[in-house]
Amino acid sequence: MKEYFSKAHKAYKAFKNKLGELGIIKGASIAYKVVWNLFLIFITFGLMAAFFAFGVGAGYFASLVKDEQVESYENMKERIYNYEVSSQVYFADNKLLGNLRSDLERKEIKVEDVSDYAKQAIIATEDNYFYDHKGIVPKALIRATFQELTNSSVQTGGSTLTQQLVKNQILTNEVSFERKAKEILLAMRLERAIDKHDILEAYLNIVSFGRNSSGQNIAGIEAAAQGIFGVSAKDLNLPQAAFIAGLPQNPFSYTPFNNDGTVKKSLEPGLKRMKTVLLRMYMEGLIDKKQYNEAIAYNVKANLAKPKPIPQKTYPYFHFEV
Repeated sequence: MKEYFSKAHKAYKAFKNKLGELGIIKGASIAYKVVWNLFLIFITFGLMAAFFAFGVGAGYFASLVKDEQVESYENMKERIYNYEVSSQVYFADNKLLGNLRSDLERKEIKVEDVSDYAKQAIIATEDNYFYDHKGIVPKALIRATFQELTNSSVQTGGSTLTQQLVKNQILTNEVSFERKAKEILLAMRLERAIDKHDILEAYLNIVSFGRNSSGQNIAGIEAAAQGIFGVSAKDLNLPQAAFIAGLPQNPFSYTPFNNDGTVKKSLEPGLKRMKTVLLRMYMEGLIDKKQYNEAIAYNVKANLAKPKPIPQKTYPYFHFEV
């Protein structure tokens, strides 16, 4: 900062000498002195205001998290991976009857078994600084806070994948500054507990993706891939991956299925979101223009998974006995 002011002052003196060489009136020199002093005053008060705001913000943040217990890394790992997976039931000849009835269908999958398109689409859409940050992105948080305080019509969000994981697995969906502060603190701690590979894998297994072709609620990208397009997560093509990656922002608005498994009359909200995902992938250099145009032209509705009966309807008595 001292070097900056020194350079600025030297530039001012050089400018002043040039004015003298040109015979400019003395009053101009006085005016420039006044402007220079006003500039210094403005910078000084600006820095004071910035430091004051930072101090107030830091103090407020500390007051929100002062009662938060510091969890061990082992305990955090256990809570992150504590999610339910649908149990399957088989006939005696090893023929699959189906999943046990539950409010949510989820199929666990390793991150290595997920399509690269799907991983790229999720990161480009939800957290394009994923591999660079340490749990939070400060400028995104500042932007989101400003939008919240000003009640902006445009809400871009400031949560990283790590923060979303903390919210879903450790905290709650409560909307409050206290919960957000704890989320930030725990996200930074979680980044020290497990690596990016495991964070991405956990996120892909826990996040909600709306409904499948049977009308069941689904979570995890494998259940989403099978339930929406009838393929495994490793076989998702670019447009399918982009469509699924757009769902977590608003799963039940963007999902293509009603709660009885029928296809919605209009898929426009989900398709619009898919185009946003593809645009972000293109802007990040993850796909080229040809891939982008081909994906935009993909007929999502024609490639949706066909409705399939759930076991409690096919074998109701036997299923409920099990």
